[in-house]
Amino acid sequence: MRVVDLSHTVEPGMPTYPGTPGPAIQPIAAIAEQGYAEQLVTFSTHTGTHIDLPSHILPDKMLPDVFTVEQFAGSGIALDVRGSTGGLISVDMLMPYSALIRECEFLLLCSGWSRYWGTSDYFDRYPVLSIEAARWLAGFRLKGLGVDMISVDVADSADFPVHKILLQKGIVLIENLTGLSSLFHQNFMFCCFPLKIAEAEASPVRAVALFN
Repeated sequence: MRVVDLSHTVEPGMPTYPGTPGPAIQPIAAIAEQGYAEQLVTFSTHTGTHIDLPSHILPDKMLPDVFTVEQFAGSGIALDVRGSTGGLISVDMLMPYSALIRECEFLLLCSGWSRYWGTSDYFDRYPVLSIEAARWLAGFRLKGLGVDMISVDVADSADFPVHKILLQKGIVLIENLTGLSSLFHQNFMFCCFPLKIAEAEASPVRAVALFN
């Protein structure tokens, strides 16, 4: 089995959504002193490559411990949307792949934006689904939608319409993926298991693609 890592490294100073504090990592034990090493890690549930659950945006919606673990693994496809114009990923761009989308459980959209990770450009003018495209995708039986951008909505969004459309249908969202271009034209199993945090609305994940 071949395993492809699709996750960014969690480390101090890493990019975070504007207003979200970055992670802090400090040693609390050292081999030279205590005989073992241990660290204290503090981070937002939306740190790095992470999963958004319905309760992130929608009140009284499903929490992570309501989902079975099977929700976070399934067949995946990666689509090349690097040609999106005007910052929008349209229905017309996705419709030719409707048969593939119908057969998959996780749809991963490769915009190529992960190349800006660690720069100010990562937060500006990244492409997002149009409202029509989000509604169109909500009609499929997807477990999740993954993107290689900071969010599925524009950075200055006040009402997060794409989040709401997809999360309302129980489609989890995986943001800040990387390395998606290596998955084109291949069948794979996608996994994005969240930490089992009580009443969390999101969690960092180690997202991977598995190939037989």
